[in-house]
Amino acid sequence: MRFASLGSGSEGNAWLVESGETCLMVDCGFSVNELARRFTAFGMTAQDLTAIVVTHEHSDHLSGVARLAKRFNLPVYASFGTLSFCREDIPESLCHELFSDHPVIIGDIQVNPFLVPHDAREPLQFVFDDSKKRLGIVTDVGHVTQHMIHCLQNLDALALESNHDETLLSEGSYPQPLKVRVKGEFGHLSNAQAVDLLKELNVAKLSSVVAAHLSQANNRPELVYDEFMSVVQDEERFAIATQQEGLAWRPI
Repeated sequence: MRFASLGSGSEGNAWLVESGETCLMVDCGFSVNELARRFTAFGMTAQDLTAIVVTHEHSDHLSGVARLAKRFNLPVYASFGTLSFCREDIPESLCHELFSDHPVIIGDIQVNPFLVPHDAREPLQFVFDDSKKRLGIVTDVGHVTQHMIHCLQNLDALALESNHDETLLSEGSYPQPLKVRVKGEFGHLSNAQAVDLLKELNVAKLSSVVAAHLSQANNRPELVYDEFMSVVQDEERFAIATQQEGLAWRPI
């Protein structure tokens, strides 16, 4: 199994998870044209995708899903709440409902969805399992729950939201209501919260730890690096998925 990001942040998100003959896209917050441009760096096209798996309905995760699915006849997997925002734009035959804690098999990959706290209709995050390796992708989470910790045990790789530095957010230019939303229980994980979650997992087993969904206004890569390295303690195992360049393929 391997994974990559075509871009991670508030301006658009898309992840790739590949094993055997199966390549899943997790979210698509880019236009089809922008997606095609970003695909060129990976030597692939949308025709290489097997399906799209969607976390929630916010535009930076969902805006490109319907057009991509219709153009390339790709099945879309998401919760009922998420699908309710795009079902009218996608042929019913391509819509597949996901339920928290009910795994589904797509090609060579088992997708394990679980509910998370976020200000969306029915947000899910995922663990991907190809019977040899387990990958977790966790972004857009307001706070860490015991259920999340349970679902993320025994991973071989993890991409984890590290959205903001609490001081930068507090002192930054965001309007106060937006600051309250971001740091609230249904907003986004801070660097400190992300690291606290890492400490609950078997970090020694993780071949890759990727920080994701960094705020361009309220975070700095060097701050994230320092926070994560205090736990990971191995530069070769750590990376940051960026908004502009994403993340190159990382084997697990």
